[in-house]
Amino acid sequence: MSRLNLDDFSDLIERPDNGVRRDAEERRERLTVPPGALGRLDELATWLSAAQGANPVRALQRPRVILFAGDHGVAGLGVSARPAASAHTLVRSVLDGASPAAVLARRLSASVRVVDAGLDCDPALLPEDVVRHRVRRGSGRIDIEDALTVEEAEAAVRLGMRIADEEADSGTDLVVLGDLSVGGTTPAAVLIAALCGTDASVVTGRGGAGIDDLAWMRKCAAIRDALRRARPVLGDQLELLAAVGGADLAATTGFLLQCAVRRLPVILDGVVSSACALVAQRAAFRAPDWWLAGQLSGEPGQAKALDRMALNPLLDHGVTVGEGTGALLALPLVQAAAALAAELPERTDARTESAQESGDE
Repeated sequence: MSRLNLDDFSDLIERPDNGVRRDAEERRERLTVPPGALGRLDELATWLSAAQGANPVRALQRPRVILFAGDHGVAGLGVSARPAASAHTLVRSVLDGASPAAVLARRLSASVRVVDAGLDCDPALLPEDVVRHRVRRGSGRIDIEDALTVEEAEAAVRLGMRIADEEADSGTDLVVLGDLSVGGTTPAAVLIAALCGTDASVVTGRGGAGIDDLAWMRKCAAIRDALRRARPVLGDQLELLAAVGGADLAATTGFLLQCAVRRLPVILDGVVSSACALVAQRAAFRAPDWWLAGQLSGEPGQAKALDRMALNPLLDHGVTVGEGTGALLALPLVQAAAALAAELPERTDARTESAQESGDE
């Protein structure tokens, strides 16, 4: 098998249907609720209509939460509030229905799928359908060594692509994307700093669980050192993910790219999914047209990534817990936008004008 070239995705990804978008906008002008009165819900509805290639927009029937899980060797430096190699406990909480994301998904009737791309635990601790995809156990300490080999990075990207195909083929019509990681915000910050050309201090946040000032300084130093290793491989996204990413981040990147190929819309969550989206955008500039930014998490790196991709977050509630929670909170807004666009009646005079125009033709 020849080596995967992420730049090839640029030729595979098309934009959402602009003709359908224009039709949806014209239909919106004819509804009984005045144009502009629904604010950003109108924008969401036309985006979803174009993504579906359908006007009126179809109601969302099968939203799906996809969580890529992994442990990061850099967590051993004390850059996370959680112990290193403990991401499996986050996975168990989701599977047991006890995490914020699990509670919200249950309430919103969204099914949840967890994919172990690089957890550092005994596979026997988790169900087979979760761990069977694992690329490797944990990742290297990115301040001094590569997170993955290039071969492992490619395997992880292909894993994400395979998961995207499975979801598209099974009828998933919207993905809520998140991560379950310990130490994951550190490689995410490195990727964003490298791709945006910024310093470590500009992108270093305090993570989902929050860290004190000393841990923040250790994290900033780790990001600085990893950045020195990232810059020489900026021209190759696969080598970049191998050097300073991780199996879960590489899988998420492949997933996002293949979702865009399959015309499957995605809601991004926090800094980890945003960093992967930024790598994916570097490979295929049209890919962000298929994504929504669910929330602003407060991580400085995420804000820079979203700004670079011109994605405007739907929510800003200070939710830092991760796991796709912020993106799940945005799901009802997208569902509401679709329902309003599809079910609000047209004005009587608009229906008459439309009928007359049809008769003239």
